[in-house]
Amino acid sequence: MKIKGKIWKFGDDVDTDLIIPARYLNVSDARELAQNCFTDLRPDFVTEVSEGDIIVAGRNFGCGSSREHAPLALKTAGIGLIIAESFARIFYRNSFNIGLPLIESKEAAESFSEGDEAAVDLATGRIEQIGNGKFFTAKPIPAFMEELINSGGLVDYTKKTKLKNG
Repeated sequence: MKIKGKIWKFGDDVDTDLIIPARYLNVSDARELAQNCFTDLRPDFVTEVSEGDIIVAGRNFGCGSSREHAPLALKTAGIGLIIAESFARIFYRNSFNIGLPLIESKEAAESFSEGDEAAVDLATGRIEQIGNGKFFTAKPIPAFMEELINSGGLVDYTKKTKLKNG
């Protein structure tokens, strides 16, 4: 699976309350959640993000609460991938559960700037910084996690597997 998009740059310790503020947690519609993504930190984010864009961040992206709302809001807003130096573990698992791919690369996180473009091959972990010829290598997404992404998340994967296995 390959993803190409514009970079949205964030720093360290971006918590789930910054991604989707707690006042929106009573919302269950993914599109409505997406409309409030980063509303307090970057109010223009949802009007400027395009399908397939990539977030690049520092350490501990997705820290804070264990809510699944945060990765769901990002995916529904159009984010195709998040590259960070590291992720909060529950955010990492919640993201794959809803089909949002994540990869860790300190070098890429340090090199990219807001507005750059990247092309990423999830199967190999190869990250290309388009325009300057730089390449980075991240650990490829494990095969099972890639199946989750390709299925649209854990629920859809389980449904497909159950139907396939009877």
